[in-house]
Amino acid sequence: MQKQVQVKTWKADELPLDWFERQKTDSKAAEQVEDSIKTIINQVKEDGDRALVELTRKFDKAKLTRKTLRATAEETKEAYRKTSREQVAALKFMQQKVSSFQRQQLQQTETQASSDGITVRTILKPIESVGCYVPGGRAAYPSTLIMTAVPAKVAGVPRIVVCSPPDAEGKVNPLVLVASDVCGVDEVYKVGGAQAIAALAYGTETVTPVKKIVGPGSRYVTAAKALVSKDVAIDMPAGPSEVVVLADETADARLIAFDMVSQAEHGEDSVAGLITTSEKVASKVQDYLSKLAVSAERREKISEALSKYGFIIVCNSLQEAQGLVNQFAPEHLEVMTAKPEKIANKLTAGLILAGPFSPVALSDYGSGTNHVLPTGGFAQVFSGLSALDFTRRVSIVESSKEGLEKVKETIKIMAEAENLPNHYRAIEARFQNDESA
Repeated sequence: MQKQVQVKTWKADELPLDWFERQKTDSKAAEQVEDSIKTIINQVKEDGDRALVELTRKFDKAKLTRKTLRATAEETKEAYRKTSREQVAALKFMQQKVSSFQRQQLQQTETQASSDGITVRTILKPIESVGCYVPGGRAAYPSTLIMTAVPAKVAGVPRIVVCSPPDAEGKVNPLVLVASDVCGVDEVYKVGGAQAIAALAYGTETVTPVKKIVGPGSRYVTAAKALVSKDVAIDMPAGPSEVVVLADETADARLIAFDMVSQAEHGEDSVAGLITTSEKVASKVQDYLSKLAVSAERREKISEALSKYGFIIVCNSLQEAQGLVNQFAPEHLEVMTAKPEKIANKLTAGLILAGPFSPVALSDYGSGTNHVLPTGGFAQVFSGLSALDFTRRVSIVESSKEGLEKVKETIKIMAEAENLPNHYRAIEARFQNDESA
């Protein structure tokens, strides 16, 4: 009989001072990862396609050649044959749902303001090319492809590239290939891990580099994105998945446990936690987790994740619980309280799901919101991925002579204050004839 899972439980006022730091990757381990990632990146920069072939054989056990690094149209046709009609329909539904949501966001962003003869318009220009990283190998994440490629398409990006690790036969998961076709992706490469990030950043004989890299991944992928960010733009630190549930005594412990298990199944390094004001709810969740974890599919991953990174914290008040949530700033936050709508605006997270009928799974597949979100506390300074991340904001300024004249004196004062006299002369010249120049 498999050992029952015991999630660590804390009283809020007994938490060690370094508790939040402990939930993050050990600093020594992070340094070791960074060193190995640097080696991989340099290998790809120096050896190009040959490095991709060798590293794919080493890490994914797949035998590829330079000619088979890129997925072909025939492979996509084969993928459709392996995918059910219901699955294709679900992918198209998600594509349409995300696309609609993203278009509405963009429409509200372009602005125009006029005052005293000066008009400023803000327009959006698409980034020239983007690379979308889609985790894969032992699992398929076509939803991640949709979440990364669709906003880029909506933004008008002319070249969208996908990298996803192959299986042992050297093939990208059929669902990922079908999703790439549904979303209008231009290129798909059978490369994963840090080597994929290096190829997207610096290019090889087969892979032309991109201007920006987006998408979640393991700590290796996240570290690689951070290392190449000095040379190419990235979206955000999006590492192992996280969910925190904020609950009071009215919450359904069974639903909380199911949601924690659903996040833990992402992988052994996934974080699933409960912050509650109710000892009764905490105890019930612990009991449900013990039962669910040992009987669930993917129970090995779930049990390991809950044992290592699962937690329950019991607080003395809802205010104290809110403070802990904001300090943690999780990727996903579920609010299961009597009146979730009253406190949702006060909370910090990559995505906030209010009420018992708004689980993380809804935002993953059905709400049209994006599930590529900041992790590791970065929700305090980063937003979730959107079409805006694939654009550049450009301001267009147009002034009448009268409008310029009204601000002329202010410009003169500031130009003199910063010892830039020719700035004002450029203004003054517009009010003089040629002979007085």
